[in-house]
Order: sequence, then C-alpha cells, then structure tokens
Amino acid sequence: MAPKVILLTGDGGETLEVFYPYQRLLEAGYEVDVAAPSKRKVQLVVHDFVDGFDTYTEKLGHTLAADVAFADVDPSEYVALVVPGGRAPEYIRNDPDAQRIVQHFFAAGAPVAAICHGPMLLAAAGVLEGRTSSAYPELRLDVEAGGGIFEDGAGVVDGNLVTGRAWPDHPAWMREFMKLLEAAAPVG
Repeated sequence: MAPKVILLTGDGGETLEVFYPYQRLLEAGYEVDVAAPSKRKVQLVVHDFVDGFDTYTEKLGHTLAADVAFADVDPSEYVALVVPGGRAPEYIRNDPDAQRIVQHFFAAGAPVAAICHGPMLLAAAGVLEGRTSSAYPELRLDVEAGGGIFEDGAGVVDGNLVTGRAWPDHPAWMREFMKLLEAAAPVG
C-alpha cells in the first residue's frame, strides 16, 4: 500500500493550489485523501493577478469531492500534510478538527506543505511559534501574529515545513516538499 498524504481544503480553496499538489503526489505514487469540513463536493476558486488590481481577482473554479470530513480524520494514517490556499483557510482555521490534524503533523515532525493562505490554519493551530514561513505577502501580519517569522520566498523550508506565496511558486514549493516527503516516506 502506498503512503498516504492528507490535503485540507474546503469551499473557496484555490483550484491550482489544490490540484497541483494533489496530482503531483499521485504522479509520485502517493495516495492522497482530500479532507474538508464535511464529506461532499467542494467548490474551488481561481485567483489570478491582473494588471491594475491591488490584489488578486476571483472566479469560480473546478469542484472536487472531499474523501473525508475533518472530524473523521485519523492523522496517524498519513505520512504528510498539504494545506493549499485560497479563501478556505480563512474559515477552516476555526475548525477544531482541522487544528487537531495540523498539530499532529507538527508534533510528529512529519512533512507539511502550506501555500498562500494556508499558513493561516497553521497560525490558528498554534504551530508557527518561532518557525519561518512564507505565505501570500499580505498575510505577513497573520504569520507574525501566530508567532512565526515571515519570509517572502517561493520554497521556504524550516525543518518539516515547506511554504510558498501563491501558485506561481509551485515548482520551488513542491520540489522542496517532495525532497522532505521522499526522505521521510519513500514510495515502494
């Protein structure tokens, strides 16, 4: 059986930031479960950067079926965690089960990848204290309020944690995460 990775998202998750790691992990031979507040189809969104806008724009994206609800996740069944961005982290960070899942991976020292707004969940779970994290640059204050040290970078590594700013950082973000993951839990 292939090692399993859990991906936490919900409605408003950024389509590229969900599908890119999901498909990259499948390609590498990992099994991936998508977890959300409830086991149902979630509506993802597309964030894009448009000249003349101070921040990103948003459109409806793809849908994706969640395999499991946060409350039903046994994190010990998984070797790593992925927290994509989008708007989903703004509300899933309040879910005690999402926080419990995140806390498990940090306590275990298992690989964790978070991008864009994903570190909002990490901050809410209380795991950023003294840790260096990237995020969407406008979330610098959120990272710092969570006790973290903000770094404006594409594939920022701090121990078991790999972070990035947004989907343009995917190559550097996933390259660094895959190194940690393959060292911790190789496939086959």
